[in-house]
Amino acid sequence: MSRIFFDTNVFIYMFEGLEPARSQMRNIRRRMLERSDLLFTSTMTLGELLVRPTQLGQASLIEEYDRAIRSTAQVVSFDAQTAWRFASLRATHKLRSADAIQLACAAHTGVDLFVTNDKQLHKLNIPGIGFITPIEKVPL
Repeated sequence: MSRIFFDTNVFIYMFEGLEPARSQMRNIRRRMLERSDLLFTSTMTLGELLVRPTQLGQASLIEEYDRAIRSTAQVVSFDAQTAWRFASLRATHKLRSADAIQLACAAHTGVDLFVTNDKQLHKLNIPGIGFITPIEKVPL
């Protein structure tokens, strides 16, 4: 059993993405369930996912996304302890705020794998995160 954190772009691929990314992510999620892996993401991911359906005034889609995220993933909050990690990451790696928040939440939780297609993050070594990998290299 592994602890796996999905960045926002991963959920976007699952919900709104084009093929083959959508199928890749659904297959990864299916394998995670078979292995009893735990899925994590952040409150920021939830907020980012709700932007588009909110702009479109699609209340049912807002509820669907919210329910899907909160029923399948443990949603990590950005709290005071995580803020310390955020500050360290921003200062050390010169990351964008959104990336630093995601990584801080994942590191605070302690995950084996952080899945993102943000190429700038793949080269980082962050204490509390085993590996950072793109979708096509997820080792499941």
